[in-house]
Amino acid sequence: MSDALSDGGSDIQQDDSHEDVMTPAELIAKLEEAWLNEKFSPELLENKSEVVECVMEQLTHMEANLQRVKKGDAKASIHHMEIDRIRFVLSSYLRSRLWKKEKSRGEGDASLLSPEEFAFAKEYYANTETYLKAVALKRMPPNLQTVDMLQSVPEPCLDSFVFLRVKERQENILVEPETDDQREYVVDLEEGSQHLMRYRTIAPLVSSGAVQLI
Repeated sequence: MSDALSDGGSDIQQDDSHEDVMTPAELIAKLEEAWLNEKFSPELLENKSEVVECVMEQLTHMEANLQRVKKGDAKASIHHMEIDRIRFVLSSYLRSRLWKKEKSRGEGDASLLSPEEFAFAKEYYANTETYLKAVALKRMPPNLQTVDMLQSVPEPCLDSFVFLRVKERQENILVEPETDDQREYVVDLEEGSQHLMRYRTIAPLVSSGAVQLI
């Protein structure tokens, strides 16, 4: 991973104000973490547009460098496979977010979206409403020709169970009972441990980066 990306350029400065420098390998690790979290979480998470933009820039550098590699060089085929793998992860991450927006209530929380995602959500919602009215609602009885689009879309199931890996030790995590005859209890999550838990319980930890969905 890091060898393939090192051909793409120097380290990435992600935040000029804090001068945080991220190596290409660390950048791809961030992308993979965002991808897995988005893929396995039942709700739409905060966008990682800075990571996406940096990865796309690195891919451009890598492809440009591969053009200068001699034909028949074994490294070229390995780097091509790595580029394809990174593109798959990036595309899958973006598709997961678009799929959730298509299934969500309207434009949703704009703070979670990139400008491009917000424009897509707004246009998709408007087109869906227009299509529904043109194809179905206008043929319905007058008292049934209105529909609340926001109420017609179910909310994500935050009580679904997810697998997770703990990145930072967490203490006194409150776990809700599964049945009426059980009581609430607290657990400590040790770094490196893996668990199967209700998403609602660990959602804040996913947002903070303390745990990663797997």
